Amino acid sequence: MSQFQLFDVVQLIEEIPLSGDFTNAAIQPDLALVGTSGAIVEMFNDGEAYLVELFGDWTKAGLEADELISAEPDDPQAFRETIGVEPVYPHQLRLVKPAKEMMGARGHLVSILEDLPEELIAEVRDFAEFLQQKQRQKQA
Repeated sequence: MSQFQLFDVVQLIEEIPLSGDFTNAAIQPDLALVGTSGAIVEMFNDGEAYLVELFGDWTKAGLEADELISAEPDDPQAFRETIGVEPVYPHQLRLVKPAKEMMGARGHLVSILEDLPEELIAEVRDFAEFLQQKQRQKQA
């Protein structure tokens, strides 16, 4: 089993070069520095490496099309801009918050189902239908 899971919030413990073209970013750095946060968006070879979306400063849309301006985190229109989507190795990351803590039980179940083969998904479905019937009997 891999050290990290899809959608875990992570932080870099080693700087890495940024190779993508994010020309619409307010600031376009060449390096993601130690402490840069991100989210795991893909896993390779059961956790040998991860594709991590790396986040920069808080921004929001400006008045001009494609314009991003600085924002405060508590601004309801603010978001963290993406500064890169890069392959990262486990030794370059530390876990900040597991995805299952942020997405609740339903979201966590969906992410688990993504990795299961069809025959195991059928077993989960059968068990869920059993629980559904049990719930209906309680309500009757």
